[in-house]
Amino acid sequence: MGAREPNSYGVALTKTGEAWRVSILDFAGQPVSDRSFPSEDDAATFASSVRQHINWLSEERFRDYYRIED
Repeated sequence: MGAREPNSYGVALTKTGEAWRVSILDFAGQPVSDRSFPSEDDAATFASSVRQHINWLSEERFRDYYRIED
């Protein structure tokens, strides 16, 4: 199996008022997708999944999976 290019997306977890937000970040650190959660545990679980997908998926497949526009 050949080496694949690294995925340059990132993820950020922030508290916004009473909710928690998980943002998928592009290579420049700008949010390209946001999702809110009522609890830190739920947000951290989702952010962990996104991090795993960043490591496992090509950028093309990652964009498809998370419905991120080019």
